[in-house]
This record gives sequence, C-alpha cells and structure tokens, in this order.
Amino acid sequence: MGTRLQGKRTILTGAASGIGRASAVRFAAEGAKLVLVDVQPEALAETAKLAQEAGGTDVVTYAGDVGDEAQVAAFVELCRSSFGGVDVLFANAGISGGMHMLADLGPDLFHEVLRVNLLGPYMAVRAVVPWMREAGGGSIICTASVAGIRANAGGIAYSASKAGVISLVQTMAAQELNHSNIRINAICPGLIETGMTKPVFEYARATGRHERLGQYSPMGRYGVPDEIASAALFLASDESSYVHGQALAVDGGLTSTLPHRISRPTGDNGPPAPPLPSLK
Repeated sequence: MGTRLQGKRTILTGAASGIGRASAVRFAAEGAKLVLVDVQPEALAETAKLAQEAGGTDVVTYAGDVGDEAQVAAFVELCRSSFGGVDVLFANAGISGGMHMLADLGPDLFHEVLRVNLLGPYMAVRAVVPWMREAGGGSIICTASVAGIRANAGGIAYSASKAGVISLVQTMAAQELNHSNIRINAICPGLIETGMTKPVFEYARATGRHERLGQYSPMGRYGVPDEIASAALFLASDESSYVHGQALAVDGGLTSTLPHRISRPTGDNGPPAPPLPSLK
C-alpha cells in the first residue's frame, strides 16, 4: 500500500465502473479516505469492496444523482461528517447522450447531458470550495474529454458539455481560485474502453474491426481506465502541486496532431495495435 494520498479526504463521483472504479481502487491503495458516489448502488457497492480489498480502510458510499443540487450537498456533507472535511474532489461522473444528428437531438436530451456532465461538476466544485478554503487548500479534478478539445470525438451534446467542463476549470483557476492553494484541473481522456464506450467496442468486435480501434492515435491503440486513474492520482496528490487550470489530454497523442490513416494495400488492415500496458 502506498502513501501518495495518505489521509486525503476524497469525493469520487461516477465510481461504479470504468474510470471511476479504477480510480477508486488506485486512490484507496494510496491511503485516501473515500466517499464514492454513483447512481448505480449495486455496482457502487462492488467498487467499495474492491477499494477495501486494495487497502482502503475508510470507504463510504452515496447512491445519488450528481446533477441534483440537494444530493450533491448531501454527499459533500457525508465526506465532511465522516472524515472532517474535503481535500480532493474528482468529479468524474458523466453520460454520453449518444451520437444524434442535430435534427434528432431534442432540447430535453441536450439539457440532460449538460445537467449531468457540466452542471454536476459545477455544483460539486461550488459545494467543496468552502471546505477546502477552511482546510487551507485542496485538489479538484474534473473529467472532460478530447471531445471538448476537438470535433468528431463525441456527439454534439457530449462535446459541448465537455468543452464547458474545460472552460469551467480554466475560469475557476484564473478568477475564483487564484492565490487560494486550491488547484483545479481537467483530465481529457481519449478513446477508453469503459461502460460508456461499450457500444463502440461491441460493434467493432462484431464486425471484425477491433484491432482498428484507436488507429488515429499516434500510439496506435485505445486506452484503459487504469491509465486515466494514474493521471487522476497524480493530480490528486501533492506531486502536482504546481499544476493548475490545465486540461490534461490522456489520449495516446490524439490531440497532438491531425488525424491520419497510414496507406496500406487494398484489403490489408495492417498490423494489430500495440499491446495494452500492464498497470497492475
């Protein structure tokens, strides 16, 4: 068991699966005190069990909606009452909203995506900042996306919401949290195999195109949740003490260049993508 987050009182939303689950396990193994939040109580309980098995001795859960102000206040209060305050917020919960064309994207769906993906982080940040000020500092991490940086990585509503998250982080850093010792940053994942991207991966496997996933990344592959959890762990820890107001792309280099396809003879799909790293 490590000590990179030893004793840090941490709220982690979207903890039931994918990036949230991987982060919960990594944070627990590094000594964090965790309040895990998600709308899926059974999967959330499983994450809590995994976190405890990884060495987490202080793990509590809250099954609730991150886009509801009263419930946000409740899980922040749960962290305060359980552990005495809040040192780290990882506002990770989000929904995709699908890949609808504009004509099929009604206001209700657009609003729901923004409610969860953008309003949720805003309300969580707003709720924890007073406690972090009282404690003398803290670290806030919001999950954005490469879709918030460049087009064609997500649907209209999803991309707009994630661009909003990046702007929220940058504006908060510059205008609200300057000289506060409270750091706020965004992580922008590329293509990661999670529950949210499951339809993409299932379609690729069903059509024999799995090895082509992530081909537009300079690394030639997609990512896994543990790789995003590693970035979140760095931003949550004191190792990132001079990192503030940044949108950190963890995408295999995707946003570093224009998309390109390597020319190959007709019918040749080329070599398989490089193997995924072992992060255990």
